Order: sequence, then C-alpha cells, then structure tokens
Amino acid sequence: MKFVDIIEKLALGAFVGCFIVLLVAVLISYNVGPSVIRFSGTDIINAFFGSIVAGWAFSLSGMIYDRDDIALPLQVIFQMGIGMGVLFIIAIYLKWMPIDLGWEPVIVWVLIALVFGVVFWFGFYIYYYLMARDLNSKIKN
Repeated sequence: MKFVDIIEKLALGAFVGCFIVLLVAVLISYNVGPSVIRFSGTDIINAFFGSIVAGWAFSLSGMIYDRDDIALPLQVIFQMGIGMGVLFIIAIYLKWMPIDLGWEPVIVWVLIALVFGVVFWFGFYIYYYLMARDLNSKIKN
C-alpha cells in the first residue's frame, strides 16, 4: 500500500468520523430540544478529536479488505472489532457512553453505535460494489 493510499484512508476516516459525531449531536439536539442543549468548547474539541481517532480506527482497519486470502465475514469481524473497540474506549474516556447510569443506557448506546456502523459499512460496500461493476463493464466494452 502506498503512502498516498494511507493518507487518503486517514482523510476519509476523519471526514466520516466527524460527520457521524455531528449527525448524532444534531439528532440528540432535535430529540431533547435545540434550546436545551449546551455544548462547551471542551465538548466540541473532544468530539472533534475523538471522532477523528475513531474514524481512523475504522478506515485503517478497513485495509484488511485488500487481503484476498481472508474471507469477507472474517474481514468484517476484524474491521468492526477494531473500529468498535477503539470507539468504545474513546466513548468511555470522553464520557460519551453513560456508564454511570447503569446497563440500559450503555446497551442502547452500543446498539446505536452498531446500527451506525452497519449502515455505513453497507453504504461503502454498495458504493465499491457498484464502482467495481462499472469498471468491469468498461473493461468488457
């Protein structure tokens, strides 16, 4: 893998990570009420850097898909395991995950994180599938 490819993966991971965290913040604000929510400067800085690191974990672990000798289900488990593991560590460290409120909010948080992970994984899968299909059709013609 070339250095440029790694930089590209880091940039995409940072972008997607920031997008997801901002989307979650907006959804929470709309749910609770935008006038009730207050984010401090520290919250914004933590969200920015935390989302970038989590995005990097998902995107860099996605390099496993370049390996043809590993079955797709194992590749998915590897990528999601590393990505979710790093996300959970960041979430606990930055207090995004409400571990002090008991198990129920933590389970809800984990389920929401898994849903976002699955939705974005399928989105990228479909995107690359369609791109490969188009390239294959151009090669045949």
